[in-house]
Amino acid sequence: MKFPILKIPVAPLLAAAAALSLSAPAFAQFGPPPPAGPPRPAKAAAPIDLTGYWVSIVTEDWRFRMITAPKGDTEGVPLNQAGTRIAAAWDPAKDIAAGEQCKSYGAPAIMRVPGRFHITWQDDNTLKIETDAGTQTRLLHFGANLPPAGKPSLQGYSVAQWVMAMGGRAGRGGQGQPGALAQRGGSLTVATTNLRPGYLRKNGAPYSAGAVVTEYYDLTHELNGSTWMIVKTIVTDPTYLYRPFVTSTNLRKQDDATGWSPSACEAK
Repeated sequence: MKFPILKIPVAPLLAAAAALSLSAPAFAQFGPPPPAGPPRPAKAAAPIDLTGYWVSIVTEDWRFRMITAPKGDTEGVPLNQAGTRIAAAWDPAKDIAAGEQCKSYGAPAIMRVPGRFHITWQDDNTLKIETDAGTQTRLLHFGANLPPAGKPSLQGYSVAQWVMAMGGRAGRGGQGQPGALAQRGGSLTVATTNLRPGYLRKNGAPYSAGAVVTEYYDLTHELNGSTWMIVKTIVTDPTYLYRPFVTSTNLRKQDDATGWSPSACEAK
């Protein structure tokens, strides 16, 4: 059986061999590629702009967010037996006497509190969220050289990271929003620990010092020109919850500080 004889052009092979022979001297002459520079500051690397004034748009859980539910009404919060006992013993007068009026304004709950939010950059690697309800301040820390966490506090210690969109796809909150054009840059992920105990709702549904809060911030741009922020919050707490407590909160961007009115925490 005869096989056909393949005629391979010699010139391309010689050119490839010559290139390989030159690679070593070229590397020796110019040296290895320069090392990558330091990471860009979070402010410069931001794929989306969260800064500005935002207002809560309450379209769900009205009776838990706009008014204080009766003691023991913890529907929707996955409290275990220990958590249910704590909620049943809620006493706002006791909280007021102890100076604990802000227990429902901690990081696990504050983004659900109706009101306005002002987001700015405190520095190149720290995003600041101020609330008019309860006059709270959250600091979201980016970067490898993070400051120490300090003592447990109402807002805890938050570590933030940008999540870049892959292949031009929108971030998590930009999917499935009818009538909206999703922001295509990416989203923000925040993990918060080092918390003081507090309430997931004003009527005493508790979380413990061991609670961990994971948040996802996404933007959508409506066809009418408005911008919305969707904040997905996941609270895990083995002390008082039998599964994670998950909420999704909608905020609409404002043109200015109209309506901004800082107020003290309310215990009931």
